[in-house]
Amino acid sequence: MARLPLQAVLFDMDGTLVDTERLWWEAVEQVAGRALTEADQPEVLGRPVEHTAAWLAAATGTLAADLADALHREFADRVRTGIVPRPGALDLLDALAREGVPTALVTASPRAVADTVLAALGASRFAVSVTADDTEHTKPAPDPYLAACRTLGVDPTACVAVEDTQTGVTSAEAAGCAVLAVPSLAPIEAAPGRTVLASLEDVTPARLRALLPYELRVMSWNLWYGGTKVRDHRTKQLKVITETGVDVVGLQETYGTAAQELADALGWHHHRAGENLGIISRHPITARLGDPDVGFYGAAGARIRVGAATEVDIWTTHLDCEPYGPYESAFDGLPADELIAHEDVRLEQLRDTLDRIDDTVPVVLVGDFNSPSHQDCPDVEWPVTKAAAEAGFSDSYREAHPDPVREPGHTWSPVHTEHEDGSGRPEPQDRIDFVLHRGLGVLDSRTYVSGRPRPWPDVEDNEWPSDHAAVITTFSLGSGAEPV
Repeated sequence: MARLPLQAVLFDMDGTLVDTERLWWEAVEQVAGRALTEADQPEVLGRPVEHTAAWLAAATGTLAADLADALHREFADRVRTGIVPRPGALDLLDALAREGVPTALVTASPRAVADTVLAALGASRFAVSVTADDTEHTKPAPDPYLAACRTLGVDPTACVAVEDTQTGVTSAEAAGCAVLAVPSLAPIEAAPGRTVLASLEDVTPARLRALLPYELRVMSWNLWYGGTKVRDHRTKQLKVITETGVDVVGLQETYGTAAQELADALGWHHHRAGENLGIISRHPITARLGDPDVGFYGAAGARIRVGAATEVDIWTTHLDCEPYGPYESAFDGLPADELIAHEDVRLEQLRDTLDRIDDTVPVVLVGDFNSPSHQDCPDVEWPVTKAAAEAGFSDSYREAHPDPVREPGHTWSPVHTEHEDGSGRPEPQDRIDFVLHRGLGVLDSRTYVSGRPRPWPDVEDNEWPSDHAAVITTFSLGSGAEPV
């Protein structure tokens, strides 16, 4: 089971890398003219100077701008004379540098203060620094972490943010980062995707990698009569599954025993439903869902367990192929309202599937829908995919590739370029195979065809043993949290 690769580590500054939270606390006390209490922490810790200045202004009647200037002076004086790295901070930065993992400094302090700290720590330790002066909104908004990730060219979900305050944790989590919290003055609770430790001592790059979410790669694949139109189809199917590194495959047109044969050859788990549908998974199947004797068209599901406790439901569906809307549109010229009216059979089949799906766990619904998407065609609101969207399902391919003109994602058909009736008419090319989901994060989605398939009918020696392109989506699953 693979985790996301660690693309970068993003460090807060005050209280995380250097012991400046104490210095900031003392500076605020000096300007406020009184000792601060625990009740003051939300207005002081992890906040930019301007926020704390405005808070003090409301309480004292002094101009916020004057208070901000005083806070800057008091804090900067203390930083120059009293900066102390937090235990383990420099060792962790050096270890990340040795392993080539980029680091960024992401702070709510102003640039002048950050540069003073960078000079003390060594500015070369960081590829990027983002301060309160560099984004329109600072912590707890996600902007600073998102800005750092954009500059580094990394995905926030593949990064760990190291923070010491709840304000900073909120910012990093809103950006999509996994979080290691090392509280300095105020406690922080552990939560999904958030690990809380007492210090950075003994934290290693390997431990940070272990905080990232797991990946789950799901494929939808119509095997085309089990693959029997192509020589040595089972070997070619196994090669595709192995080379793509997928974890779960929802199959259509299994032609009886394909799911079991593929799973046995891979050492995987499988669920066979009827003569046409199957699911194979490298992760254990803990429950089989839907009608085990489903007909040629219909749906089947399986619950898989990823890791120690995470469960995901995988459903595969094959919807009726007649009447086929793209033919009625391209060949018969039917208007949109008639095309939509002719989707009733498929719409009923999908609704029956949606009624069977549990809404208490994350779900992936894959399949050959034999219908285009309402997201791809501005002139026809194809109702089948629209019904799935109304039920809360997102189209993973269109999430990853939102422009249907630039990236149409056609899955029908890599081998049918001309219509089979011999008329020479071009075969309509459409996206009719989908990986939909509810409750997961999409990291990547793509269509897949191996080799350069020859067109029908000269297909028996094709490397690609199907008449559909497969769809492969990589999802992000949650990572665990560790207490102090």
